[in-house]
Amino acid sequence: MEFVRRLGSSAATLLGSRGCLLTFHRVATGSVWKTLPNRNFYIDLDFFDRLLTYLRRTGWQVVTIEEAIQRAGRNDPKDRYVNFSIDDCYRDSYELAVPLFRRHGVPITLFVTTGIPDGIVPMWWAGLEDAVLHRDEVIVDGRIIRVDTAAAKRKAYARIEREWDRTGPAASYARFCAENGIDADETHWRHAISWRMLDELRADPLVEIGAHGAMHSRISALPLNAAMSDLRACRERLMQKVGVSAHHFAFPYGRSGDCGKRDFALVREAGFSSAATTRKGIIRGPRDPFQLPRNTLNGAHRSLAAVELHLNGVTSVAAKVLGRV
Repeated sequence: MEFVRRLGSSAATLLGSRGCLLTFHRVATGSVWKTLPNRNFYIDLDFFDRLLTYLRRTGWQVVTIEEAIQRAGRNDPKDRYVNFSIDDCYRDSYELAVPLFRRHGVPITLFVTTGIPDGIVPMWWAGLEDAVLHRDEVIVDGRIIRVDTAAAKRKAYARIEREWDRTGPAASYARFCAENGIDADETHWRHAISWRMLDELRADPLVEIGAHGAMHSRISALPLNAAMSDLRACRERLMQKVGVSAHHFAFPYGRSGDCGKRDFALVREAGFSSAATTRKGIIRGPRDPFQLPRNTLNGAHRSLAAVELHLNGVTSVAAKVLGRV
């Protein structure tokens, strides 16, 4: 890891400033993380604590998206900065993630899907995981599936998720709740962030609030009017509920096949100042603020060396070689 870190520092001196945008979805304490059926979707809070300490020790500055764009424009060769953003936003964003960043005195960006605190986005992935985690068996389309061990829970979750992606997750989840006697509304609020929580967070100088769509839709898959409606509805709802004029947007689906020229233009037209993707890469000098690269943190990669590969741009090179951009 030390070799990779030094190589990246030498490259920065030659090539200019270096910025890295990192994104994740959920966090969990270390003891809970080990039990989760979909644990790759979560970052172990203990690891995150070590990571923030490591970044400070190695000279990286944690910044907002707003500041990252400004620093890219200055292109100071000694400048190294990183942004952390949470997509969707959940109860653990409020209860665990923001308090951790507060303890370290560094900012965090929340890209909010407004349909989550509005209670209108069916959070099937959270509901499915909740059921699999807390039960010894679940019923799926009349089939009884045993989930009485940690390994069985992970295997069942992955298989059901794949099936629902093919058949339509919202309808499949509704049937699942009916078959298993699950109160979908109660489950939603055990995992969702609320407007009350967001209203409290907006006053925190370390919290930057951006937009992640009204319904977590794939913007490129929507007709022009529907796409613009989703973008504007999200921005307007954030202003209406918490008084936030969101300047920055993150695509709910942000790989190269998920968003393109039309979608970047729509985000600009909707009144945003930037758009973040999930295309891997680092920022070197000025660049189009509507095509910002972000590197997704996988919860299974609980090593500083894995994060260094993001910070030094190794993962973006590998992704391009493998065609996974």
